[in-house]
Amino acid sequence: MVESWATFGIDLHVETTGTGVRKGLTDALREAVRGGRLAPGTRLPSSRSLAADLGVARNTVADVYTDLVAEGWLTARQGSGTSVAERPVPAPSAAPEPSRARARPAYDLTPGTPDLSFFPRAAWLKASRRALTTAPFDALGYGDPRGRVELRTALASYLARARGVRADPERIVICSGFAHGLILLGQVLYGRGARALAVEPYGPAAYWNLLERAGLRTLPLGFDELGTRTEELTARDLAGARAVLMTPAHQFPMGLPLHPERRAAVVDWARLDDGLILEDDYDGEFRYDRQPVGALQGLDPDHVVYLGTASKALAPGLRLGWLVLPPSIVPEVVAAKGETDWSCGVPDQLTLAEFLTSGAYDRHVRAARLRYRRRRDALVARLAARAPGVRATGIAAGLHVVLRLPPGTEPPTLRAAAWHGLAVHGLDRYRHPDSTAGRTDALVVGYGTPPDHAWSGALEALCAALASAGT
Repeated sequence: MVESWATFGIDLHVETTGTGVRKGLTDALREAVRGGRLAPGTRLPSSRSLAADLGVARNTVADVYTDLVAEGWLTARQGSGTSVAERPVPAPSAAPEPSRARARPAYDLTPGTPDLSFFPRAAWLKASRRALTTAPFDALGYGDPRGRVELRTALASYLARARGVRADPERIVICSGFAHGLILLGQVLYGRGARALAVEPYGPAAYWNLLERAGLRTLPLGFDELGTRTEELTARDLAGARAVLMTPAHQFPMGLPLHPERRAAVVDWARLDDGLILEDDYDGEFRYDRQPVGALQGLDPDHVVYLGTASKALAPGLRLGWLVLPPSIVPEVVAAKGETDWSCGVPDQLTLAEFLTSGAYDRHVRAARLRYRRRRDALVARLAARAPGVRATGIAAGLHVVLRLPPGTEPPTLRAAAWHGLAVHGLDRYRHPDSTAGRTDALVVGYGTPPDHAWSGALEALCAALASAGT
């Protein structure tokens, strides 16, 4: 029988019957180390624990550990257990080895995804049952293109209370995530004659690509310690751009809130030039060391489109997002979406509405906030102990931190991370190609993705990578 053993996020498929148990476990562990799924320094379970997991004799596991220590794959010290042996990071080559290129990272610290193991399945199922039991029959029809009124009403109440958004259910449009909402807005702006849109100098390239496919050139603004330089909307020639896409509460990926003076400046620009601000509030609910920064939309609902999703607080697989629109563009966005709500499943809309109104959403967000804060604190403490020369910024909110590196060290640090089985992004990945801002070497480390059991191993791999790169 082949069993799958999972530890530190690693799956090892081991033959647990017959005479090949010892060889199978030896090969599986050796391949996990060789392929980078078990990073250098990773501590392995005790022989007793692993034997119990696999249902094999403890002596078998102990013999395998002894063999791999002798071969140099593992190290064993009295009182410290058995760990993966350290090994140097190879110099970069023109083409990576095929096995290395195909290896799946052991730990995922890329930003943008929450801990999916924390999805509140039981509470969601309870809300789904109640929502479907009480839903009218016509709720399962094609329906209003704006989305179910139950969800729009629940969102209007929640966003007003939690994010300071001034929303009327009639001005909310449900969409299948942020990207879908951005596509709709791109169509509307292009239909209004816009051919350019201002953006922040750092952000996800996928969003810029969506806008450019809609016919809108993206023009990056400047950036400094106060956040995006919104004054450039009037001071620079932006090719007639009358809209700007921003993350004012917690800039992604830099992690800074937009300075109050610049919040006021961008709203003044929108009023004077009849501009439109597209506000991405992607993780506004997660703050730790500061008071929550309210949504920009509350300052001027007639010139700000508020975009939110369930992707960070719950899960991106739900494919639920929302647009809170100025009255002037509601008909155009609804027309762009179509005559029926074809994109968003009604059962999930009804369930989220029940989840919000019952208080389950608030309880889940509070629990998630505590969970992610503990991870952030562990990350900052481990870096202080193991990599004191690396400065962590943007830590007061969100699900990621930016680790500032010495000039010129971002590429070798990324290579070291890959060698240690770690998936992580460099800051340069998020820099707009037309930005004139100076380059900054940094890692963008997402601490939301790994499940709890993998977090310690992920931190160990990160510190090992930083040490290997000399940062």
